[in-house]
Amino acid sequence: MKHKFGILLLALASIFISCNDQEKQANNNQEQTETTKNSSVKVDEFADIKILRYEIPGWENLDLKEQKLVYYLTQAGLAGRDIIWAQNYKHNLKIRKALENIYANYEGDKDSEDWKAFETYLKRIWFSNGIHHHYSNSKIKPDFDKEYLQSLLTATNTELSGEPLEVIFNDKDAKKVNLDEAEGLLSGSATNFYGADVTAAEVEEFYANKKSPNPEKPLSFGLNSKLIKENGQLKEQVYKVDGLYGDAIAEIIKWLEKAEAVAENEKQANALGLLIEYYKTGDLEVWDDYNVAWVEATEGNIDYINGFIEVYNDPLGYRGSYENIVQIKDFDMSQKMKVLEDNVQWFEDNAPIMDEHKKEEVVGVTYKTVIVAGEAGDASPSTPIGVNLPNANWIRQEHGSKSVSLGNIINAYSKAGGSEKLKEFSHDEEEIELSEQYGEQADKLHTALHEVVGHASGKINQGVGQTKETLKSYASTMEEGRADLVGLYYLMDPKLEELGLTDDHTKLGKAAYNDYIRNGMLGQLTRIEMGEDIEEAHMRNRMWVSSWVIEKGKEDGVIEKVQKDGKTYYDIKDYEKLRELFGELLRETQRIKSEGDYEAAKNLVENYGVKVDQEIHKEVLERNEVFKSAPYSGFVNPELVTETDENGEITTIKVTQPESFEEQMLEYSKKYNFLKEDAGAE
Repeated sequence: MKHKFGILLLALASIFISCNDQEKQANNNQEQTETTKNSSVKVDEFADIKILRYEIPGWENLDLKEQKLVYYLTQAGLAGRDIIWAQNYKHNLKIRKALENIYANYEGDKDSEDWKAFETYLKRIWFSNGIHHHYSNSKIKPDFDKEYLQSLLTATNTELSGEPLEVIFNDKDAKKVNLDEAEGLLSGSATNFYGADVTAAEVEEFYANKKSPNPEKPLSFGLNSKLIKENGQLKEQVYKVDGLYGDAIAEIIKWLEKAEAVAENEKQANALGLLIEYYKTGDLEVWDDYNVAWVEATEGNIDYINGFIEVYNDPLGYRGSYENIVQIKDFDMSQKMKVLEDNVQWFEDNAPIMDEHKKEEVVGVTYKTVIVAGEAGDASPSTPIGVNLPNANWIRQEHGSKSVSLGNIINAYSKAGGSEKLKEFSHDEEEIELSEQYGEQADKLHTALHEVVGHASGKINQGVGQTKETLKSYASTMEEGRADLVGLYYLMDPKLEELGLTDDHTKLGKAAYNDYIRNGMLGQLTRIEMGEDIEEAHMRNRMWVSSWVIEKGKEDGVIEKVQKDGKTYYDIKDYEKLRELFGELLRETQRIKSEGDYEAAKNLVENYGVKVDQEIHKEVLERNEVFKSAPYSGFVNPELVTETDENGEITTIKVTQPESFEEQMLEYSKKYNFLKEDAGAE
């Protein structure tokens, strides 16, 4: 699981930190005063997006062998870049390659409004890895017409016709991920995980008939394949070296083999070997073996995430999106946060959930703050800020998990932020002061609690299936909400002060609660267009958590909805009671997961997390118009440049920064162009 910023965290947004950072954007005057401070961070800004850069502090402290390992792992990740484009939509690669050819070769008027609109559109789809918005999932609408695009195609001798051309401008495939069952979870979703004639009911039946060799260790069926019909029969097209996306996977393997040769230790090398075998065979038992080996490989300064992992882009929650993150250990911060890891059993034992849903022993949870050295696939350009893996419950329960906070990513966001939006949507000066004093600390601790304790906590009842089977399309938002609630419950616990994680747990908790309710009910509404429902899993969970506690606390006046000068605010009156409500909701959310109660999950999400009060939404959008800073941020990657001797051996690896977002995107498309434009399309 990952905190995704717009959740990354990560999308994530991710999630809690990302949204608060996005909330604290500056108005025009603030931006002018901060231009110099932010100039080294911001690379570009267009539409609703800011492009930032991040540094790799401590790179010079790695020896050459370690630097080689980082380099090979980042190259392995980038080798699979085209896969996420193909997974996101069947025509993405064809569209991207055509538009890039225009961009590189057009010699006409580049001062016209149409050309500027074309540039913006291309940048937007680069950012989203396709023609659908990275966060809202809605198709990105160009601000130029088809006639203009056709003139560019003609002028550059570029081929784009038929459905790939028409879909840019029509209403077909309007949502990448549709979670409204009335519109059809698959027929209403544009993701390229299923054949056009495959139904949700057929998918569920297909996987219900698959049996794991060991029922106690259920395989992640569907994680690494596309499900199609062939002669009327369902068939999986497996992602592997001689299967779907095989050309890109062969390149991934090439670089992973180089990484294996310079691994820091035997356990790390063993894990890399299993990952290579998995990519060669597509065998899900090998995937589980790899994840166990990866979790247990805790020594060394370098770590990574690579594979088909998060299932948010599949409305049915089976299929994993390709992603890669390469990490260097941040020694100082990891030591400070190890205290949560060491006390995770205390949090489990004292959680307000039913005793039968608690783990008797929470094993193997590790939490580190890391320095990101490179990202690819679903983690780039929009990145998470925290990750907890693996996702298989049985592995987490028996072998533990790894939780990481992406420290240099968070730092880059912080440098690019402002405070005026906080002031606009806060009810009073006390709320602003608490956020300014404790907001950043609360964000970091909430992410840590969410990842280390939240995702590791609780257990599923014996005989109850995995959440993707029981809770179906609500599984992701329920899990993220559950982890959020664990963090929220403990953010006002004196245990945090006792552990030396804060100097005042009460003020910390108040700041966290203010920020969460403000963002869930107001701030995040700036991310969706007027009239739309909330679709994204993390946005839904923030809404259903906030809306539920507001409703349940109404009689006791826990949170008041306040109108002041024609503006809406949420004023928390009783923080201790609010904590109790978070605990009650956590108890119910864990019960739903543990018992596989689909109807309860559906009712909770649909009744509290989907619909938006249209009057408040309109008001929030109007209030947000004064802020010029884009609501979403993402990153260019630092570039690792090698120098070699006469034998071709790497002697030096230097870190540089790309000149621009478009330069890096064009370079990636040229250098990592391993899939044909119709890869994965039927």
